[in-house]
Amino acid sequence: MSDKPSRQHESHLRYEKIREVLVARPSARHSESDHHNGRHFFNLHRNARGLRDVFTWLRTRKPSRWPGWAENESFPLPAAQHSSQVRDWRVTFINHATVLLQIGPYNLITDPVWSERVSPFRNLGPRRVRAAGVALKDLPPIHVVLLSHNHYDHLDLATLKYLEKRDNPHIVTGLGVGALLHANGIKHVSELDWWQSVEHKDLKIHFTPAQHFSGRGVRDRDMTLWGGLFVETAAGSLFFAGDTGYSPHFKEIARRLGQPRLALLPIGAYEPRWFMGPVHMNPEDAVLAHRDLGARESLAIHFNTFQLTDESIGQPVIDLDAALQKLEVAAADFRVLKEGEGRNV
Repeated sequence: MSDKPSRQHESHLRYEKIREVLVARPSARHSESDHHNGRHFFNLHRNARGLRDVFTWLRTRKPSRWPGWAENESFPLPAAQHSSQVRDWRVTFINHATVLLQIGPYNLITDPVWSERVSPFRNLGPRRVRAAGVALKDLPPIHVVLLSHNHYDHLDLATLKYLEKRDNPHIVTGLGVGALLHANGIKHVSELDWWQSVEHKDLKIHFTPAQHFSGRGVRDRDMTLWGGLFVETAAGSLFFAGDTGYSPHFKEIARRLGQPRLALLPIGAYEPRWFMGPVHMNPEDAVLAHRDLGARESLAIHFNTFQLTDESIGQPVIDLDAALQKLEVAAADFRVLKEGEGRNV
């Protein structure tokens, strides 16, 4: 047996070092936040369930049966550039919370995940049940990554390192997340607190509140910040909600930043409600968020790829249809795209 440390062990040691830095020297920007207590970030409304509740859910859960594998339909690949005009938008749903947004000459991607599993372990944890709608090699050059938080189904180091090597994109994310990215050779990172912003050429990108939590292990809970991202352009705004429960922050985003031309809103990973309610919206919550934002159009995300909670694979879309009817929102205003499917906005 080799005495060289395994890649997994090296990764664990590296992340433990990052954790030590976050604990020992939280930045001044952290301590200035009204949602940081000197050690951890917290929500302004409801916080996530505690560890005892996690074990209760794991002990009592009744997960639905998902398929072992599902085939995607075939769609044309996205162009390298959609348009030279910032008024021309195209959106392509890749999988889970990964969406390609082509705003004129700019290609943006949300929480890019192409790995087989969303887990710290190679052979354990949630495994994808379908391929990404666009292969990673077929993705057009990426200029900006909108990175909501550090959970494994949103921050996929393997994918980010591939994009770093190929495209060197500008990654915009929350406070504290940069330590992990820098330790893995990912350099072009802007860390923001809620309501802070950074510019990328013609785009102004804001980091906004979300009702969620963070952590990649049991010892780094809430040491980095989670949130959504709001992209302002001369031709309207894009809002990516990240991973979130329903709360008053959607109305506050619309009040401060305006009504988005397009909102990406999560509709999956919501059962059982007693446990998931504080941090994951169900489809009815998502429709309420769409109304709170005053979004011209919304797109469903965060479903159909990884079995993270107990509802069946098809339930989010069924429940979304019911919620749209109940709340009298037109189906054309809140769309569901298939993996790899694109449309002009």
